[in-house]
Amino acid sequence: PGPLRRREAAAEARKSHSPVKRPRKAQRLRVAYEGSDSEKGEGAEPLKVPVWEPQDWQQQLVNIRAMRNKKDAPVDHLGTEHCYDSSAPPKVRRYQVLLSLMLSSQTKDQVTAGAMQRLRARGLTVDSILQTDDATLGKLIYPVGFWRSKVKYIKQTSAILQQHYGGDIPASVAELVALPGVGPKMAHLAMAVAWGTVSGIGVCGPDHLQGDPRAAS
Repeated sequence: PGPLRRREAAAEARKSHSPVKRPRKAQRLRVAYEGSDSEKGEGAEPLKVPVWEPQDWQQQLVNIRAMRNKKDAPVDHLGTEHCYDSSAPPKVRRYQVLLSLMLSSQTKDQVTAGAMQRLRARGLTVDSILQTDDATLGKLIYPVGFWRSKVKYIKQTSAILQQHYGGDIPASVAELVALPGVGPKMAHLAMAVAWGTVSGIGVCGPDHLQGDPRAAS
């Protein structure tokens, strides 16, 4: 064959041995971004944000548990859950829990327990507190920290409980912290001890809670 025929034959041979081109499969991109659930599209992943942790906190927790293993601190025997009259009606028990927490601020557990014993000896209810004059109430709770201010707060809070809650205490943190002399930690502890509800980090502070937190409910 002539040169032209040979070139055509060579071209046909190259064509027959050429690899078949296949369409490339589209790769699915995975997107990670911040946004609300309604803003996230299909296939999106939540953005992983590093979480800060205190240094050596796990070992410190182990050490604290070892130190508290014997439960020999005053709070283990004189804490809030030991200060109310377990034989009293439920709402009276809850009121006594709240009062013990109000007294405990800036006060040693032994002193708080002593004040609660003196108050309970006179019959500790909303009505009995409102019928007690300020001077007598001050003598009963002395020497708790800031006892003069606490006399005022206890009287004001007791009046609110009588007028708006039928002598019981509120069942929410928001309502508890609205009472005079009641802070967030007291409110969370009251929710746990009086109502048996874990509402926040107040229950994770010093060991105010031992035993069944629902005991006063």
